[in-house]
Amino acid sequence: MVKAVVGEETRLQLAEDRLSRSSLPAQVGLVIGKLSSTLDRGFVFDLVPTPQNDAGQPACSVIEAAKDDKKKGPKSKSQAADTSSLIIDKDWVAEHARQVSRMLVGGMNVVGIYVWASEASFKNSALVFCQTIKGVADAASMLEADLDERLLIHICYSPRRWACRNCTLSSNVTSNSLRPCDFKMGRVLTSLQTFKCLYNFDLRLPIYCESASNSQTLSDILRHRISVYAKELRSAKALIDGNLVVDAETCTTDGLHEVELLQPFMKDTYIEACSQKDIVGVLVFTGSVCSFAHLNSKEPISQAIADIKGDIIRSLQSRLDILCDEADGDLGPSDNGNRESSNEASSEKPVSQLVLHSLRCVTC
Repeated sequence: MVKAVVGEETRLQLAEDRLSRSSLPAQVGLVIGKLSSTLDRGFVFDLVPTPQNDAGQPACSVIEAAKDDKKKGPKSKSQAADTSSLIIDKDWVAEHARQVSRMLVGGMNVVGIYVWASEASFKNSALVFCQTIKGVADAASMLEADLDERLLIHICYSPRRWACRNCTLSSNVTSNSLRPCDFKMGRVLTSLQTFKCLYNFDLRLPIYCESASNSQTLSDILRHRISVYAKELRSAKALIDGNLVVDAETCTTDGLHEVELLQPFMKDTYIEACSQKDIVGVLVFTGSVCSFAHLNSKEPISQAIADIKGDIIRSLQSRLDILCDEADGDLGPSDNGNRESSNEASSEKPVSQLVLHSLRCVTC
């Protein structure tokens, strides 16, 4: 469990200045950083505000409790207490987290949310925060051995102070899921070591004949193949600057470190599949992923390798998601009605949703 959190002071001070100048009564956004189970510490690199939703409404706003004007006489301290609370567009914050997580490099993740609000409205909104954090965790999950916790950072403007809480994830989060943890600012980014890996991938997908029982769509087949590829990739050995990585060692040199991943030669099951009667071809996807990872100097080098592998896998999955999203949004009328009847089904669905054998081009 994360017991202490250190934030990058240069970035967080800029965020505080931006918020204080905005005069906003409340704001919610994402916390970008890293949670280290090895060190039991969290590192916060930056804060990213969640933009307005499609309707132009802010993702977070303050609501005032209904007041009973009929009551007269002096108010007690409990009656005079501020009962305002926050309302958060949880689905929109989760969607923002999903999109931001696609763009992060290895070892950097969406590790929680931050809230700019008064002390009173923050205290009255604990359950809303827990539900929002749960949605963010589901939308921007970490591929590596995941911690069942995320961070909630409160930036209070009355009085001005920072506080951090740890939210334990479960199927039913409650306000009791929030626990305070130590928080301080310091130099975090300047102490990070950078690792780079240029990785070439080669995905081979069998095309089944129409009579075959396998009728998965192209996107389903790609997702499954990437998951298989991920298992093979996690077992790969690594070289850093030409030296084989030993799990327990740490990196003592500065500068950019080059990483090479070594996978054993394996029997290509897809080449064998081509000899089967229900296989009519193989669809090949090749390319390169340039992956980066950033490591705290106290963490072992093996963590950088795990982050590199996770970044490659996440990049492949994110690219597929983006292509599928674009394909779903680019559907239009067929070209002048000149498509043949055999291609009519293709014009009605995005390529990602078609059964793979339907994409074959039969020539005379």
